[in-house]
Amino acid sequence: MKLEFAPSARSTVGLEWEIMLADPASGDLVGRAPELLSALEAESADERHTVTGELLTNTIEVTSGVGSSVAQAIDDIAKAIAAVRAATDPAGIELLSAGSHPFAQWYEQQVTDKTRYHKLIERTQWWGRNMMIWGIHVHVGVEDPRKVFPIINALAGFLPHLQSLAASSPFWAGERTGYASNRALVFQQLPTAGLPWPLHDWQQFESFLDDMVRTGVMADASEVRWDIRPAPRWGTIEVRACDGMSTLPELAAVASLIQVLVEHFSRQLDEGRELPMLQSWFHRENKWRAARYGLDARVIVDSHGGQRHVRDHLSDTLEELAPIAVDLGCEREFASIGRILQDGASYARQLTVADAAGGDLSAVVHHLIREFRSGPEASTHEE
Repeated sequence: MKLEFAPSARSTVGLEWEIMLADPASGDLVGRAPELLSALEAESADERHTVTGELLTNTIEVTSGVGSSVAQAIDDIAKAIAAVRAATDPAGIELLSAGSHPFAQWYEQQVTDKTRYHKLIERTQWWGRNMMIWGIHVHVGVEDPRKVFPIINALAGFLPHLQSLAASSPFWAGERTGYASNRALVFQQLPTAGLPWPLHDWQQFESFLDDMVRTGVMADASEVRWDIRPAPRWGTIEVRACDGMSTLPELAAVASLIQVLVEHFSRQLDEGRELPMLQSWFHRENKWRAARYGLDARVIVDSHGGQRHVRDHLSDTLEELAPIAVDLGCEREFASIGRILQDGASYARQLTVADAAGGDLSAVVHHLIREFRSGPEASTHEE
């Protein structure tokens, strides 16, 4: 199966952010996206950003245009959020983002009335109905399809770092899971989701797709739901491993790290260097460790089995790659990763709020609502 990889400007950025709709009093999810989307989609038709629906009617997704920088893509997202708020505030709907809702129940949610969603639920049944998960997708442009899989394989070594920074799903259906990112383990239950297969070049990917389509596993490349995947339509590498970011500044920070890593590996290929690639069993273990322990995880960082605390390895990586962030114009966003390392990711802030409220998860939801409006709450960082 021949598959074209669209032309794309190197290291450009595109962002997708899935957002929950909630009742301002109870904090529970509300399935009111259909009543809002017609007007919002029409209003965004001539804008760089878009506003669309998702699998569940309790969700709206905002996307950026192609950004020459992270800042430009984030500006698109901010404008999209403002447009959504102009509709949701008068309607009495609040917005929040995290990898999971702290106490909502799957059987109370409605699936969006679209054929592709009904087909997904028909095939996946209970697991599909349990996909009460929210995430971000970060696209980075790659100018040569020959670079795509070497970069994906190298970038997979940093999936636990990205997953830890973004982890925001410590609760599930009213229970404290003991995981920083419960979403990471739920999402991989879908067919074609999870870690990417260790393919080496574009031709192998075409052969993989041919096998999957011929055997009825998927209809086309859009149904590849890996944690990192090629997006042939856009000419990008798309990172999908991260939980929904709870604040816009944190979205910018994680997007900048992904952009810088892709550019870093692209430069190494330009120099004729072979990119690092861990064994697939190490990737699987790293994913579990990051999901369980978040920023406290100890991860495998090389093919010999060397291990580092994710915070320490990230700190060294930030120092090493800071000049690339300057070149890409995202040094401010890149530097703000340090705040997440210092103050904690969303999962830690949620746990702090829950403990302070005696386990009341409605307090966690209202904390997330406030954070979505104003950024990370300093009071929840204090130990």
